[in-house]
Amino acid sequence: MKSCGVILSGGKSTRMGKNKSLLPLQNKPVIEHVAEELMKCSDEVVVVTNEPSAYKFLHVPLIEDRYVNKGPLAGLDTALYHQEADIFLIAACDMPFINQYVYAYLIDQLNQYDAVVPIFENQMHPLAGIYRKSVLPTIQHQLMNDNRKVRGILDHIQVNYVHHFATISAEILTKHFFNMNYPMQYDQAKKV
Repeated sequence: MKSCGVILSGGKSTRMGKNKSLLPLQNKPVIEHVAEELMKCSDEVVVVTNEPSAYKFLHVPLIEDRYVNKGPLAGLDTALYHQEADIFLIAACDMPFINQYVYAYLIDQLNQYDAVVPIFENQMHPLAGIYRKSVLPTIQHQLMNDNRKVRGILDHIQVNYVHHFATISAEILTKHFFNMNYPMQYDQAKKV
């Protein structure tokens, strides 16, 4: 089963005020941390972005949205449409502390489901989930009807919602699901 790690980097970073994926963290851009961790648990890594020139330094495939300005669901569509893989591990570009063991655990929970969506501290994280390529027609149908919410597809596919993460520590999980939308959160990340 071929896997593809997908970094969604199509947002405008309006709350941060600058491109959050390129902010320096421990001497390298945030997105580089994300890419390196995804490389440990998937066969290939791609970035979905409408600014490919900004990410050439990553030396991974850079794909532009097929549906422009339609949000993260369009990013998911783009990756599934262009990449030849069976399963897709999704990460947002502003999640600097993702962990390969969390993704490995989620993959183990896929079984016969179309997707695995983690729920941590009562919050659903569809943009940190695992999706089969077979959900692409459902995503396309949603986008053609201008339904842009990632959660919107979950009602139409078989999803395993994972609430428990076996022996993975709370510390690892808290870091894994941490994301930076505001300058205050970036300041927090710099202290980790």
